[in-house]
Amino acid sequence: MIAGELWSLPKHFPFRDFFDPDAAPWEWLPKIKEALADTIFPSQEAWDVPPGLTIVGDVFLGKGVKLPPYGFLQGPAWIGAECELRPGVYIRGNVIVGQGCVLGNSCEYKNCLLLDGVQTPHYNYVGDSILGNRAHLGAGVILSNLRLDQEAIKVMTSEGKVSTGLRKLGALMADDSEVGCNSSLQPGTILGRKSIVFPNLPYSGTLADGMMAASRPDIRVLRRK
Repeated sequence: MIAGELWSLPKHFPFRDFFDPDAAPWEWLPKIKEALADTIFPSQEAWDVPPGLTIVGDVFLGKGVKLPPYGFLQGPAWIGAECELRPGVYIRGNVIVGQGCVLGNSCEYKNCLLLDGVQTPHYNYVGDSILGNRAHLGAGVILSNLRLDQEAIKVMTSEGKVSTGLRKLGALMADDSEVGCNSSLQPGTILGRKSIVFPNLPYSGTLADGMMAASRPDIRVLRRK
């Protein structure tokens, strides 16, 4: 499995040199910190920051970014053009966000990459995860990033389970994948392109392109129409 099977980097993406499409998808995660460490951030003096919004450290805000009346942004973080940050947003550092994304109310982001058009509107936790172009999280979706035993996280591939060597790894969501309200993706979950996880599911493993995970207690995998 390679990253290029999950994600297509936009041509305007400023960090293309750090994210090799031929690398394993989980190998992109530590590249977020490397890319931001190599970035020269502009001055924040000219920004019109709402009084209830705290910005600490190196943060870039692209053209047309909508800022909320209150929230907390901890750098390093890069927020692309035309993104919307909603009230109570919490960014904890090492975050790269593409263009036209929604970072929702009372949502938390840490060590993650969101490509263009990602929608995370309500009460989401996005830690140590990568969300592809136009990926969408329903309200209350949690991307769990740490095993209960805190051992290195394994992912399911066509060759079987593979250790990523990472103690923290959330979800790797491909372009156009979706997760329904109040579902929880377990550490190391991989969602293929245009795949769907239905609401209220605790899902783990790898969901192939165009497939749907639905129903409980026995989770059924169906082909998307």
